[in-house]
Amino acid sequence: MKEKTQVADVDRSLYDFRYKEDERDRLNSGITPEIIREISKEKNDPDWMLEFRLRSLDIFNRTEMPVWGPSIEGLNVDNIVAYIRPKSRMNSDWDNVPDDIKNTFERLGIPQAERESLAGVGAQYDSELVYHNVRKEVAESGVVYTDLESAMHDERYAELIRSHFMKLVPPTDHKFAALHGAVWSGGSFVYVPEGVRLEIPLQSYFRLNARGAGQFEHTLIIVEDNAYLHFIEGCSAPKYYEAGLHAGCVELFVGKNSTLRYSTIENWSKNMYNLNTKRAIVGEGSKVEWVSGSFGSHVSYLYPMSILNGRGARAEFTGITFAGEGQNLDTGAKIVHNAPDTSSYINTKSISKSGGISTFRSSVTINENAVGSKSAVSCESLMLDNISRSDTIPVMDIRTDKADVGHEARIGRISDEAVFYLMSRGLDEQAAKAMIVSGFADNVSKELPLEYAVEMNNLIKLEMIGSIG
Repeated sequence: MKEKTQVADVDRSLYDFRYKEDERDRLNSGITPEIIREISKEKNDPDWMLEFRLRSLDIFNRTEMPVWGPSIEGLNVDNIVAYIRPKSRMNSDWDNVPDDIKNTFERLGIPQAERESLAGVGAQYDSELVYHNVRKEVAESGVVYTDLESAMHDERYAELIRSHFMKLVPPTDHKFAALHGAVWSGGSFVYVPEGVRLEIPLQSYFRLNARGAGQFEHTLIIVEDNAYLHFIEGCSAPKYYEAGLHAGCVELFVGKNSTLRYSTIENWSKNMYNLNTKRAIVGEGSKVEWVSGSFGSHVSYLYPMSILNGRGARAEFTGITFAGEGQNLDTGAKIVHNAPDTSSYINTKSISKSGGISTFRSSVTINENAVGSKSAVSCESLMLDNISRSDTIPVMDIRTDKADVGHEARIGRISDEAVFYLMSRGLDEQAAKAMIVSGFADNVSKELPLEYAVEMNNLIKLEMIGSIG
């Protein structure tokens, strides 16, 4: 039987543009001690950071490649350029950013978003931040939002960074955490003082323009007691016919009675391997909220982790994944309950089409002392044809009988009956299927800031092709 309708792949035409590179800006490909030292010299690292990089490189070389998830055989790290020299120094004045970089971010809508709805913006192009700015009233409240390298060289924050950097995600965690520790570059540092509630979001956007390169930004956020922050992250890259790599790292430290919301839209091109690591540690009475959209890359390994260390700490993860042709997206979330009366909720949706593979993995651990804790996991998958695939792999490690834990999973296709019903109410087939898929994703999109909800709907691209019959 002929397939009557299809949902088009994610339309990445908005992101699939690039500017000519200067080959002199590229370091040699590969990951060697000489390259690590050259990166460190370019960045004027303190001695402890160079030592950290070289130690991480040693761990990287001794650690095996992961074999339990999607194949990453097409990724040869020896062919990846780990660092691209910046075209200019970082600016806080948009007018001083080089024209091609400025045009890139203008096309992505970043300056407009900053003017209309953001408290501060950081923009990274390849290996370095090119623009960083924060509203005057935000800075006056004591909030620090700057690039990580500047903060590391500032005597006011240097020790704070040294005591927190890669403490949640140590280089020994896995092979690509070690790689990140060796070659990391760029990223943001955010510090929210005790009692400060920043009601307007901060945003960082990461753009990889170079072919055959890697991006390894590090985001470090510290939210003190009785504070609030919403941080937004966006990522994209143009399409090339050789592998690229994203192996960033996010570390979130949430003090007592605070809330941190972390929203992400990742839209890497289909030649990218997205091997990102994100982790939060949450104090007493506090909450971390993850909102995640994964639409791009050839292969993704992405499982934001929340460690609930204080009584009454909470974690919520809301995510959506769209896997089209040539994509194998392995995503999910991890929660560790280390204290009494903690709670967690994981709610995900995945859409797969044209042979795309979407795998959901969750890991919930409730330790012996986490009595009175609650956790619920819900995942739903929608396959839009008979050649796509969706898998659910939940793991629950419950070490106390004084806990309340539940898991629900649903996998299915768009039913002909639902399409027929909507068509009987006056919709054509394309509009009917669009409404079903839009409704399926609705509870995720409404969690995003407005401009990112619009972007998500554009990415899903609910445009129907084909005709009835």
